[in-house]
Amino acid sequence: MELSPTLILTVLTAGISLYAWSNPAFLESWILEPYRVKRNHDYYRFITSGFLHADFGHLLFNMLAFYSFSQIVETVFFGVFGPTTGLLYFLLLYLGGIVLSDVPTYLRHRDDPNYRSLGASGGVASVVFSAILFNPTAGIRIFPIPVAIPGFIFGFLYLAYSYYMGRRRGDNINHDAHFYGALYGIVLTLVLLPRVGPLFFDKIREFVN
Repeated sequence: MELSPTLILTVLTAGISLYAWSNPAFLESWILEPYRVKRNHDYYRFITSGFLHADFGHLLFNMLAFYSFSQIVETVFFGVFGPTTGLLYFLLLYLGGIVLSDVPTYLRHRDDPNYRSLGASGGVASVVFSAILFNPTAGIRIFPIPVAIPGFIFGFLYLAYSYYMGRRRGDNINHDAHFYGALYGIVLTLVLLPRVGPLFFDKIREFVN
């Protein structure tokens, strides 16, 4: 039985995160530090930091979201492009989301020696929003709200909240990674599959009517 890239990435991320919690030197060598990246050209940190997480809650939330939404993306990509190209595009979506979502963070904090960032949130957001494009009316449950929210409404609220909190900078969460990861997922999906755009709006119109 073939293992899906989603399962492999989930297990790999969990394993690396668990190892990093018991090995501070390893975590230090992989975490994103814009100040160090600028001076030492440690550009590999843009991707390695996506395999680290702050704690079990952070890891669990990201991997559950990734695993839940990636199934539809895998199915579409593999079905349309075939197994090899579909895999490459899927990795471009997820890993590219991790890297590109951290670019604004790097530009903002490259002269701040105390700033550090980690987590797969940018890549997860890319996959989530790609899945929403494919099925915009599917319900998404958000604790503690007792009812499911249609994906396209959730997506709008998510982007608005992430943008607002990213400007406010009131907590220790990298909201910019969420915002730009989501945008990257939308843009890449539409570039790869332009017909998804009209289908997205058709499904919303059917849902509203």
